[in-house]
Amino acid sequence: MSAPATQPLSTALTLTMAATTGLAVANIYYNQPMLGLIERDLPGTAAGFVPTVTQLGYALGLFLLVPLGDLVERRRLIVAQFLALAVALAGAALAPSGSALLLGSLAVGALATVAQQIVPLAAHMAPPARRGAVIGKVMAGLLLGILLSRTLAGFVAQQAGWRSMFWLGVPLAIVAGGVLKVALPHSRPEKAPSYPALLGSLWHLWRDLPMLRRSTLTQALLFAAFSAFWSILTLYVQQLGHGSSVAGMFGIVGAAGVFAAPLAGHLADRRGPGAAITAGTVLTMVGWAIAGLSHGLVGLAIGCIVLDLAVQGALISHQHGVYALRPEARARLNTLFMGGMFLGGALGSALAMVAWQAAGWQGTALLGGGLAALALMLNLSQARLTAGVLAAR
Repeated sequence: MSAPATQPLSTALTLTMAATTGLAVANIYYNQPMLGLIERDLPGTAAGFVPTVTQLGYALGLFLLVPLGDLVERRRLIVAQFLALAVALAGAALAPSGSALLLGSLAVGALATVAQQIVPLAAHMAPPARRGAVIGKVMAGLLLGILLSRTLAGFVAQQAGWRSMFWLGVPLAIVAGGVLKVALPHSRPEKAPSYPALLGSLWHLWRDLPMLRRSTLTQALLFAAFSAFWSILTLYVQQLGHGSSVAGMFGIVGAAGVFAAPLAGHLADRRGPGAAITAGTVLTMVGWAIAGLSHGLVGLAIGCIVLDLAVQGALISHQHGVYALRPEARARLNTLFMGGMFLGGALGSALAMVAWQAAGWQGTALLGGGLAALALMLNLSQARLTAGVLAAR
């Protein structure tokens, strides 16, 4: 993509990209608070796998659709993907059976990766001196979409049924695509290889860029710790004697992490990403320590806020560094980085269920803190290696 990095990027356009990113990613989380209603309406085992299949679709989209951003004119690709997402949402709303809903959910998950087309485009359009701040604002929108989607879907489904939430997503996707068609500039792709060669180049990027590997693995560990918290939170809150509505309110509490994204972006612009990443790994351990030692909602909420601030701050700082590695391959870099991060999240969720069943909330907290400690060790070992190389020069 050859749109110049110094092209003016207004505050209004940045906020528009942030909002549409949040609207896109929200689609993969709508089904979670509605799962009980879906299973009651579509009896059978298939409906219970809707969240899993949606996440699988998102993973497939990351590896099969997001690399197209380095090959196809980005505005046209984003608009087309939003329109296709609207069709997929309508299919989910009309699903007559659990199996049909699984197919619709797979498509919704894959096409919701349009969010990951917008983020690298924002990084490309931003001047280098402001790239971290721009990424931070767009990622703040993504985080809001993740956290508030569950609250919205739970309310809509309770008032009007689960199909209504999917129907509501249809015009939201169409409007988002229409707004970006008007707002985004045209971007001419640079000379790029064929699609099969583009996918094949993912391995070469992973092999040739040690910073990409270290950033991906570190963020995967942090996101595993983050996912462990949110996967078990509802079960722990219920164990404390509170209902699912109280657990749902933690989505609003966690929205405090939105403030970490712009701050981490500004810090990365001024001092580089290293300091914010180290702080993020340490604060992730602190957040889990607070949550793990808590026996009430107040301490749990404080731990939730610290954890969200830490993980989101590290994420923005990692993206700042990763997107600078190969400007012409930002979409593929995003595929590898975000794909690795979501795989880490899936692993964290699975391990958290094992820890919960074996040792309850304290065992889950030890798992989350341990994953963050591994991330810290990986980050510090890389920092020492870099310092040694510089000293040798």
